[in-house]
Amino acid sequence: MKPDLLSADKVIITAAITGGIHNKQDNPALPITPEQQARDALDCYNAGASVVHIQARDQEGHCSGDVDLYSHILALIGEKCPIIKQIGNGIGIRLDSNNHVVMPSLEERYNLLTINPQAEIHTIKAGTFEFRTPYGATTFYNPNTFNEAYIQGCKMLNIGLEIEIYDLSHIVNVIEMVERGALIPPLHISFVLGIRGGAPASAHVLLNMLDALPEGSTWQVIAVGRHHLRTTMLAIMLGGNARTGLEDTLFYKSGDLATSNAQLVERMVRLAREIGREPATVDEARSMLGLTR
Repeated sequence: MKPDLLSADKVIITAAITGGIHNKQDNPALPITPEQQARDALDCYNAGASVVHIQARDQEGHCSGDVDLYSHILALIGEKCPIIKQIGNGIGIRLDSNNHVVMPSLEERYNLLTINPQAEIHTIKAGTFEFRTPYGATTFYNPNTFNEAYIQGCKMLNIGLEIEIYDLSHIVNVIEMVERGALIPPLHISFVLGIRGGAPASAHVLLNMLDALPEGSTWQVIAVGRHHLRTTMLAIMLGGNARTGLEDTLFYKSGDLATSNAQLVERMVRLAREIGREPATVDEARSMLGLTR
Protein backbone atom coordinates (compact mmCIF):
# COMPACT_ATOMS: atom_id res chain seq x y z
CA MET A 1 0.00 0.00 0.00
CA LYS A 2 1.41 3.38 -0.98
CA PRO A 3 1.67 6.37 1.38
CA ASP A 4 -0.22 9.53 0.42
CA LEU A 5 1.58 12.70 1.47
CA LEU A 6 -1.20 14.87 0.04
CA SER A 7 -4.12 13.03 1.61
CA ALA A 8 -7.00 15.22 2.71
CA ASP A 9 -8.97 12.25 4.08
CA LYS A 10 -10.50 12.50 7.51
CA VAL A 11 -8.36 11.11 10.36
CA ILE A 12 -9.78 8.52 12.73
CA ILE A 13 -8.39 9.41 16.16
CA THR A 14 -8.45 6.63 18.75
CA ALA A 15 -8.00 7.33 22.45
CA ALA A 16 -6.35 4.44 24.33
CA ILE A 17 -7.24 5.65 27.77
CA THR A 18 -5.91 3.05 30.24
CA GLY A 19 -3.93 0.16 28.76
CA GLY A 20 -2.64 -2.99 30.33
CA ILE A 21 0.67 -1.98 31.94
CA HIS A 22 0.71 1.45 33.60
CA ASN A 23 -0.91 2.39 36.90
CA LYS A 24 -1.70 5.55 38.82
CA GLN A 25 1.76 5.59 40.36
CA ASP A 26 3.07 6.20 36.83
CA ASN A 27 0.57 8.98 36.11
CA PRO A 28 -2.22 10.00 38.52
CA ALA A 29 -4.44 10.98 35.56
CA LEU A 30 -4.77 7.35 34.40
CA PRO A 31 -8.46 6.34 34.59
CA ILE A 32 -8.96 3.04 36.42
CA THR A 33 -12.55 2.67 37.64
CA PRO A 34 -15.52 2.32 35.26
CA GLU A 35 -16.67 5.80 36.23
CA GLN A 36 -13.25 7.30 35.53
CA GLN A 37 -13.03 5.52 32.18
CA ALA A 38 -16.50 6.71 31.16
CA ARG A 39 -15.60 10.29 32.09
CA ASP A 40 -12.40 10.14 30.07
CA ALA A 41 -14.20 8.60 27.09
CA LEU A 42 -16.63 11.53 27.09
CA ASP A 43 -13.79 14.06 27.39
CA CYS A 44 -11.90 12.41 24.51
CA TYR A 45 -15.05 12.36 22.37
CA ASN A 46 -15.57 16.07 23.00
CA ALA A 47 -11.89 16.67 22.13
CA GLY A 48 -12.24 14.98 18.72
CA ALA A 49 -11.68 11.23 19.18
CA SER A 50 -14.12 8.89 17.41
CA VAL A 51 -12.89 5.61 18.97
CA VAL A 52 -12.05 4.72 22.59
CA HIS A 53 -9.82 1.71 23.29
CA ILE A 54 -10.63 0.02 26.60
CA GLN A 55 -8.98 -2.29 29.11
CA ALA A 56 -10.67 -3.10 32.41
CA ARG A 57 -9.09 -2.88 35.87
CA ASP A 58 -10.33 -4.40 39.11
CA GLN A 59 -10.78 -2.54 42.40
CA GLU A 60 -7.05 -2.86 43.15
CA GLY A 61 -6.17 -1.44 39.75
CA HIS A 62 -4.99 -4.77 38.30
CA CYS A 63 -5.79 -5.75 34.71
CA SER A 64 -8.95 -7.83 34.60
CA GLY A 65 -10.75 -10.07 32.15
CA ASP A 66 -13.98 -9.88 34.17
CA VAL A 67 -16.74 -9.77 31.56
CA ASP A 68 -19.19 -8.09 33.96
CA LEU A 69 -16.67 -5.33 34.59
CA TYR A 70 -16.20 -4.76 30.87
CA SER A 71 -19.96 -4.71 30.43
CA HIS A 72 -20.29 -2.07 33.14
CA ILE A 73 -17.61 0.12 31.54
CA LEU A 74 -19.18 -0.13 28.09
CA ALA A 75 -22.64 0.62 29.43
CA LEU A 76 -21.43 3.73 31.27
CA ILE A 77 -19.57 5.01 28.21
CA GLY A 78 -22.62 4.37 26.03
CA GLU A 79 -24.75 6.43 28.39
CA LYS A 80 -22.41 9.40 28.13
CA CYS A 81 -21.58 9.63 24.41
CA PRO A 82 -21.78 7.82 21.04
CA ILE A 83 -18.02 7.23 20.71
CA ILE A 84 -17.09 3.89 19.07
CA LYS A 85 -16.03 1.42 21.76
CA GLN A 86 -13.10 -0.93 21.14
CA ILE A 87 -11.85 -3.83 23.28
CA GLY A 88 -8.20 -4.88 23.32
CA ASN A 89 -8.30 -8.68 23.48
CA GLY A 90 -4.86 -8.88 25.11
CA ILE A 91 -6.48 -7.78 28.43
CA GLY A 92 -3.12 -6.76 29.97
CA ILE A 93 -0.31 -8.07 32.15
CA ARG A 94 -0.50 -9.18 35.77
CA LEU A 95 2.19 -9.88 38.33
CA ASP A 96 2.22 -13.07 40.37
CA SER A 97 3.34 -13.36 44.01
CA ASN A 98 6.98 -13.35 42.85
CA ASN A 99 6.41 -10.25 40.70
CA HIS A 100 6.75 -12.28 37.50
CA VAL A 101 4.71 -11.19 34.48
CA VAL A 102 1.66 -13.34 33.81
CA MET A 103 -0.39 -13.09 30.63
CA PRO A 104 -4.11 -13.95 30.55
CA SER A 105 -5.07 -17.31 29.09
CA LEU A 106 -6.43 -17.71 25.59
CA GLU A 107 -9.72 -18.92 27.12
CA GLU A 108 -10.00 -15.77 29.23
CA ARG A 109 -9.33 -13.62 26.19
CA TYR A 110 -11.86 -15.49 24.03
CA ASN A 111 -14.47 -14.97 26.74
CA LEU A 112 -14.43 -11.23 25.94
CA LEU A 113 -16.81 -12.11 23.11
CA THR A 114 -19.52 -12.62 25.76
CA ILE A 115 -19.48 -8.99 26.95
CA ASN A 116 -22.95 -7.43 27.05
CA PRO A 117 -23.42 -4.70 25.92
CA GLN A 118 -20.77 -5.54 23.36
CA ALA A 119 -18.14 -3.24 21.87
CA GLU A 120 -18.26 -2.34 18.17
CA ILE A 121 -14.62 -3.37 17.57
CA HIS A 122 -12.23 -5.94 19.04
CA THR A 123 -8.51 -6.23 18.40
CA ILE A 124 -6.39 -9.26 17.64
CA LYS A 125 -2.60 -9.56 17.70
CA ALA A 126 -1.40 -11.08 14.42
CA GLY A 127 1.41 -13.21 15.82
CA THR A 128 3.32 -14.50 18.85
CA PHE A 129 6.28 -12.51 20.14
CA GLU A 130 8.37 -11.90 23.27
CA PHE A 131 6.69 -9.10 25.18
CA ARG A 132 9.27 -7.20 27.25
CA THR A 133 7.78 -4.82 29.82
CA PRO A 134 9.26 -2.79 32.67
CA TYR A 135 8.29 -5.72 34.92
CA GLY A 136 10.01 -8.42 32.89
CA ALA A 137 9.60 -10.46 29.71
CA THR A 138 7.10 -13.13 28.73
CA THR A 139 5.89 -14.82 25.59
CA PHE A 140 2.70 -13.26 24.26
CA TYR A 141 0.94 -16.20 22.58
CA ASN A 142 -1.22 -15.35 19.59
CA PRO A 143 -1.39 -18.55 17.54
CA ASN A 144 -3.20 -18.54 14.22
CA THR A 145 -5.70 -21.11 15.50
CA PHE A 146 -6.75 -18.77 18.30
CA ASN A 147 -6.88 -15.74 16.01
CA GLU A 148 -9.01 -17.50 13.43
CA ALA A 149 -11.43 -18.72 16.11
CA TYR A 150 -11.63 -15.18 17.52
CA ILE A 151 -12.20 -13.71 14.05
CA GLN A 152 -15.01 -16.20 13.46
CA GLY A 153 -16.57 -15.24 16.79
CA CYS A 154 -16.45 -11.56 15.82
CA LYS A 155 -18.10 -12.36 12.47
CA MET A 156 -20.94 -14.24 14.17
CA LEU A 157 -21.57 -11.29 16.50
CA ASN A 158 -21.12 -8.66 13.76
CA ILE A 159 -18.18 -7.11 15.64
CA GLY A 160 -15.61 -5.08 13.72
CA LEU A 161 -11.97 -6.12 13.82
CA GLU A 162 -8.67 -4.31 14.19
CA ILE A 163 -5.49 -6.28 13.53
CA GLU A 164 -2.38 -5.30 15.48
CA ILE A 165 0.93 -5.89 13.70
CA TYR A 166 4.05 -6.05 15.90
CA ASP A 167 6.47 -7.37 13.27
CA LEU A 168 6.71 -7.66 9.49
CA SER A 169 6.14 -11.42 9.76
CA HIS A 170 2.72 -10.69 11.25
CA ILE A 171 1.64 -9.19 7.92
CA VAL A 172 2.50 -12.53 6.32
CA ASN A 173 0.18 -14.19 8.85
CA VAL A 174 -2.56 -11.73 7.92
CA ILE A 175 -2.14 -12.30 4.18
CA GLU A 176 -2.30 -16.08 4.72
CA MET A 177 -5.54 -15.66 6.69
CA VAL A 178 -6.94 -13.60 3.81
CA GLU A 179 -5.94 -16.35 1.36
CA ARG A 180 -7.68 -18.97 3.54
CA GLY A 181 -10.79 -16.83 3.74
CA ALA A 182 -10.55 -16.32 7.50
CA LEU A 183 -10.11 -12.57 6.99
CA ILE A 184 -12.05 -10.65 4.37
CA PRO A 185 -10.67 -7.30 3.12
CA PRO A 186 -10.79 -4.39 3.50
CA LEU A 187 -8.67 -4.71 6.64
CA HIS A 188 -8.15 -2.28 9.53
CA ILE A 189 -4.52 -2.47 10.63
CA SER A 190 -2.51 -1.04 13.54
CA PHE A 191 1.27 -0.98 13.22
CA VAL A 192 2.56 -1.25 16.80
CA LEU A 193 6.02 0.31 16.95
CA GLY A 194 8.51 0.80 19.76
CA ILE A 195 7.40 -2.16 21.91
CA ARG A 196 10.44 -4.03 23.19
CA GLY A 197 10.32 -7.43 21.52
CA GLY A 198 8.51 -5.98 18.50
CA ALA A 199 9.35 -3.74 15.56
CA PRO A 200 11.31 -0.56 16.30
CA ALA A 201 9.74 2.85 15.82
CA SER A 202 11.38 4.22 12.67
CA ALA A 203 10.32 5.71 9.36
CA HIS A 204 12.11 2.89 7.51
CA VAL A 205 10.20 0.17 9.37
CA LEU A 206 6.86 1.94 8.94
CA LEU A 207 7.35 2.36 5.19
CA ASN A 208 8.35 -1.30 4.78
CA MET A 209 5.28 -2.44 6.70
CA LEU A 210 3.03 -0.10 4.77
CA ASP A 211 4.43 -1.39 1.47
CA ALA A 212 3.48 -4.95 2.47
CA LEU A 213 -0.10 -4.02 3.42
CA PRO A 214 -2.94 -5.01 1.05
CA GLU A 215 -4.33 -2.06 -0.93
CA GLY A 216 -7.59 -0.63 0.35
CA SER A 217 -6.76 -1.19 4.02
CA THR A 218 -7.25 1.48 6.65
CA TRP A 219 -4.31 1.81 9.00
CA GLN A 220 -2.92 3.62 11.99
CA VAL A 221 0.24 3.69 14.07
CA ILE A 222 0.44 2.78 17.74
CA ALA A 223 3.76 4.18 18.94
CA VAL A 224 4.75 4.14 22.59
CA GLY A 225 6.87 6.13 24.99
CA ARG A 226 9.33 8.67 23.60
CA HIS A 227 8.53 7.52 20.05
CA HIS A 228 4.83 8.25 20.38
CA LEU A 229 4.42 11.80 19.13
CA ARG A 230 6.81 11.88 16.18
CA THR A 231 5.90 8.44 14.85
CA THR A 232 2.17 9.16 15.09
CA MET A 233 2.69 12.51 13.34
CA LEU A 234 4.50 10.63 10.56
CA ALA A 235 1.50 8.32 10.15
CA ILE A 236 -0.85 11.29 9.83
CA MET A 237 1.43 12.86 7.20
CA LEU A 238 1.54 9.60 5.21
CA GLY A 239 -2.26 9.35 5.07
CA GLY A 240 -2.85 7.06 8.04
CA ASN A 241 -4.92 7.38 11.18
CA ALA A 242 -3.74 8.09 14.71
CA ARG A 243 -3.94 6.63 18.20
CA THR A 244 -3.00 8.46 21.36
CA GLY A 245 -3.75 8.30 25.06
CA LEU A 246 -2.19 7.40 28.37
CA GLU A 247 -1.78 3.76 27.35
CA ASP A 248 0.74 4.88 24.73
CA THR A 249 2.45 7.80 26.46
CA LEU A 250 2.35 9.01 30.05
CA PHE A 251 4.05 12.28 29.10
CA TYR A 252 2.92 15.31 27.11
CA LYS A 253 6.54 16.24 26.52
CA SER A 254 9.86 15.23 28.02
CA GLY A 255 9.67 15.59 31.80
CA ASP A 256 6.03 16.74 31.85
CA LEU A 257 3.31 14.21 32.60
CA ALA A 258 0.17 14.46 30.49
CA THR A 259 -2.68 15.92 32.51
CA SER A 260 -5.40 13.87 30.80
CA ASN A 261 -6.26 11.67 27.85
CA ALA A 262 -8.22 14.57 26.38
CA GLN A 263 -5.08 16.74 26.38
CA LEU A 264 -3.35 14.16 24.17
CA VAL A 265 -6.35 13.92 21.83
CA GLU A 266 -6.53 17.70 21.50
CA ARG A 267 -2.90 17.73 20.37
CA MET A 268 -3.52 15.12 17.66
CA VAL A 269 -6.54 17.05 16.41
CA ARG A 270 -4.50 20.24 16.22
CA LEU A 271 -1.60 18.58 14.38
CA ALA A 272 -3.89 16.88 11.87
CA ARG A 273 -5.63 20.15 11.11
CA GLU A 274 -2.29 21.88 10.58
CA ILE A 275 -1.72 19.70 7.50
CA GLY A 276 -5.29 19.95 6.24
CA ARG A 277 -6.82 16.77 7.67
CA GLU A 278 -9.93 17.01 9.82
CA PRO A 279 -10.73 14.47 12.57
CA ALA A 280 -13.43 12.00 11.54
CA THR A 281 -16.73 12.18 13.36
CA VAL A 282 -18.11 9.01 14.90
CA ASP A 283 -20.46 8.50 11.94
CA GLU A 284 -17.63 9.10 9.46
CA ALA A 285 -15.36 6.68 11.32
CA ARG A 286 -18.10 4.02 11.31
CA SER A 287 -18.35 4.35 7.54
CA MET A 288 -14.57 4.31 7.03
CA LEU A 289 -14.23 1.18 9.18
CA GLY A 290 -17.23 -0.58 7.64
CA LEU A 291 -19.04 -0.92 10.96
CA THR A 292 -22.69 -1.87 10.84
CA ARG A 293 -23.47 -2.14 14.57
